[in-house]
Amino acid sequence: MTAITALETATLPAGIRSRFVDGINGLRIHILEAGFETRGRPCVLLLHGFPELAYSWRKVMLPLAEAGYHVVAPDQRGYGRTTGWDGNYDGDLPSFRMLNIVRDALGLISALGYRSVAAVVGHDFGSPAAAWCALVRPDLFRSVVLMSAPFAGPPALPFDTDGKPQLPRHDPIHADLAKLERPRKHYQWYYSTRAANRDMLDCPQGVHAFLRAYYHHKSADWAQNVPMPLKGWTATELARLPTYYVMNLDQNMAQTVAPYMPSAEEISACRWLTEDELRVYTSEYTRTGFQGGLQWYRCAIDPAFSTDLQLFDGRTIDVPSLFIAGKSDWGIYQRPGAIERMQSTACTRMQGCHLIEGAGHWVQQEQPVVTSDLLLAFLQGR
Repeated sequence: MTAITALETATLPAGIRSRFVDGINGLRIHILEAGFETRGRPCVLLLHGFPELAYSWRKVMLPLAEAGYHVVAPDQRGYGRTTGWDGNYDGDLPSFRMLNIVRDALGLISALGYRSVAAVVGHDFGSPAAAWCALVRPDLFRSVVLMSAPFAGPPALPFDTDGKPQLPRHDPIHADLAKLERPRKHYQWYYSTRAANRDMLDCPQGVHAFLRAYYHHKSADWAQNVPMPLKGWTATELARLPTYYVMNLDQNMAQTVAPYMPSAEEISACRWLTEDELRVYTSEYTRTGFQGGLQWYRCAIDPAFSTDLQLFDGRTIDVPSLFIAGKSDWGIYQRPGAIERMQSTACTRMQGCHLIEGAGHWVQQEQPVVTSDLLLAFLQGR
């Protein structure tokens, strides 16, 4: 087996380095870092989502480092050049449960010599990971920034149920989506199927074209991304979401995004994700496959993995918090009411909720200057 090496310097902006930290909760974690030249700086931890990498933070790391922070972005469990995780569909799924993801983050900052970090920042699936870091260990994660995915709070324990009819074991939403005039399915449940990894890894258009279409379809470059709140968790309301969230029942994700492949002219004009930058993602996912990231979805939708999270029923995030997303990001509304609950109850010290013009789901890549300015203003208390 070929040894996994650091990311080639030519792919990284000057001032960001790639290296490994060993012995972290069973992992050898690959990190990108900036501001490492001077010891004693406050640390900012950046947690990516799917299908992304530590590399997704490359455009905001240097501004944070220039402001005096040691900026650390790991390839999370299941991703990139981090090793030690089980990518087998029938393998060690519990290692991807959320509290173990928090343990990964805690172990990493501890190994780097930090008793606490100035902020943990999470995007996409990294957002709930960051939220749980701040909720479980507010003494270590002293502030939190959630990006693109609102956090509505811990799952509730069933309350006052003695002697009353039990709720259905399975959410009827899936049967309701399948009964629509145009039958549909929810992407998170599709991502939890055995076929999902191979559907993307072995797709006819190839991994590079698949990722280009996927990133384009969820960005502000696709003009039809005009999100709006949904009225509830019903099939008719969810059917208003784009097909990358609520898919046609008879299509996989590679088939879903293929019609939205941008033209050669659009690709050439895309400054936030050049072809050379996209090749970093293509190379990594071609090597690792997608199953590592898909394990997170399996844990998220399996009721068996919510029981330990229910221990925190009623707990809130009480450290300073911030929410950032693209104004063209449907992810803000994919869970009806989540963004409202985040601001009203889940986060008690929220400093702001910013929706950035000209950005879709990949906000820190699409609009890195505005994102960096918002992060710095939050960190510096401005």
